[in-house]
Amino acid sequence: MSSTMHVTLVSMPWAIFNRPSIQLGCLKGFLSSRPERITVRACHPYLRVAEAMGSDTYHAISESNWAGEALYSGLLFPDHAEEAEKLFRREMAGRSCPDFAELTAVLEQEMSRWLDEQDLHGTDLLGFSVCFSQLLASLYAAQAVKGRYPDLAIVFGGSTCTAELGRSLLQAFSGIDFIVTGEGEQPLYELTRFLAGRGPFPAHSVLGWEDEDTATAETDATVRASEIRDLNTLPYPDFDDYFRELQEISLPFIPVLPLEFSRGCWWNRCAFCNLNLQWHRYRFKNHARMLAELVHMLQRHQCLDFTFTDNALPLREAERFFLDMVAFARDIHFFAEIRALKRLGTWQTFRNGGLRSVQVGIEALSDSLLTRMNKGVSVMENVAAMKFAQAAGMDLDGNLILEFPGSTEEEVRETLAVLAMVLPYRPLKAAGFFLGHGSPVCCRPGDYGISATFHHPANRRLFPAEILGQLDLLIKSYRGDRGLQARRWQPVRRQLRAWQEFHRGRKDPSLPPLSYRDGGDFLIIRQEVPAGPVLHHRLRGLSRKIYLACEEPVSKKKLLHLFNRVKEEQLNDFLAGLRNKRLLFTDDTSCLALAVRQR
Repeated sequence: MSSTMHVTLVSMPWAIFNRPSIQLGCLKGFLSSRPERITVRACHPYLRVAEAMGSDTYHAISESNWAGEALYSGLLFPDHAEEAEKLFRREMAGRSCPDFAELTAVLEQEMSRWLDEQDLHGTDLLGFSVCFSQLLASLYAAQAVKGRYPDLAIVFGGSTCTAELGRSLLQAFSGIDFIVTGEGEQPLYELTRFLAGRGPFPAHSVLGWEDEDTATAETDATVRASEIRDLNTLPYPDFDDYFRELQEISLPFIPVLPLEFSRGCWWNRCAFCNLNLQWHRYRFKNHARMLAELVHMLQRHQCLDFTFTDNALPLREAERFFLDMVAFARDIHFFAEIRALKRLGTWQTFRNGGLRSVQVGIEALSDSLLTRMNKGVSVMENVAAMKFAQAAGMDLDGNLILEFPGSTEEEVRETLAVLAMVLPYRPLKAAGFFLGHGSPVCCRPGDYGISATFHHPANRRLFPAEILGQLDLLIKSYRGDRGLQARRWQPVRRQLRAWQEFHRGRKDPSLPPLSYRDGGDFLIIRQEVPAGPVLHHRLRGLSRKIYLACEEPVSKKKLLHLFNRVKEEQLNDFLAGLRNKRLLFTDDTSCLALAVRQR
């Protein structure tokens, strides 16, 4: 063993090809900054794969939860390839794509070429970052590496490698030597020290197939001990290897750079969610550190598009950061996942600071369903978020979870009624409920009418039965009211498709479908409707004032206080008229004007 440790880190398909791996960048930055001599090389084989099969094909496959995994399953388990091909064809039905055999041949050739180009004889540890849709690709690559370098230590880590899955992977695949089950920096560093003979085997977040005591002793307390307490102390991520590899291929794009503001989720209570199993507390950087990191990336790599990798931005620090960005005055665009912001002014601050597109966890448009999902938001807040994003000039993408266990006919009716009101806003996407390992629903299935859980049918296509029986995978199936829910939610699926058709068929996308212009003592509201002429509404005097007072959600009680000359019955009649025209959204206590101001 040389005095210098040599570590190679790998991110396989189906990582998004037009951005470097934030996982590899963070790990390389951290390991390279330690006092011991550790050289780290980050490899992104997905770049060559995207070049070989074409960026459009790669993108289409990477958008599927299962298609990419099916391709590598066919390579890893040749005797099971026929089942994997069936899954691939089902997932890619209706899309223009080369056939299964052609694509697996490309993947096999690219794996062989990548290995030929590597000299791993001096490498002490090879690590695979395993996130969404990267498990089968990483298993295939690890097997190929072990075939050439049988003594090379291999470690898996990433959001897919929970403790339960990690233990099962060690049991089923002898080519994996270690699993990092939580946050990677500190455990991986301690593992390199152990392999170099400089320290003990890591006491937390690392599993090893030769150490049964370690594999069973992990607790929340020991995992917490492995996490970086202050993210501001982390070195900047190192993406140099990605840009070096990018120069060697011919894909014509300027990368989008990932930024990490926080780890975990400050809410972390949603019943269906298992996205934060690797984090045991929410931590975030301050706005000054985030700006400094951005400036470093901007100057080093000369890119103007950034995506936050957070599950939920830290609200106060993010607002300060975007205020900083206004003063910074660069043409930078951001994407982020956020929870529903409650004030229009906050949306405008974020937009002025460069946040151009967001994903918001809408999930449901029924208050009782949101409560059972434990979302911590109301339908009014969800509708307001959709309106505020449009008013601020942002693209909002969101999902509507269909077929949630125990959903009622009344909740479906409530959803359909709200969908009719939010027609002017960017359409939501249908997301059929799936049972995620470690989610509250999975941990308390009886509370949601689930009588049994078992392997997802897609995983039966991906893994031979003898292997699957040993694995504890992240997506499961269940026995309950699935058939009933599938039938119950069909009208919502149809309405979502009609919503998308309405927006695709609009003649002038530059204008919002529902907007107003203010004439000082009157408003003119312009309203597009499906299969009909554009409607115009004029609100004068007091009517105008009341409508503008509903720019943000406002209680009917407050409206009566603001306009105390108006009797409650008169106000209710006026609000009901606006709601019937789909110009105003109301619930039991509050109102929200749906039209946005024309810019």
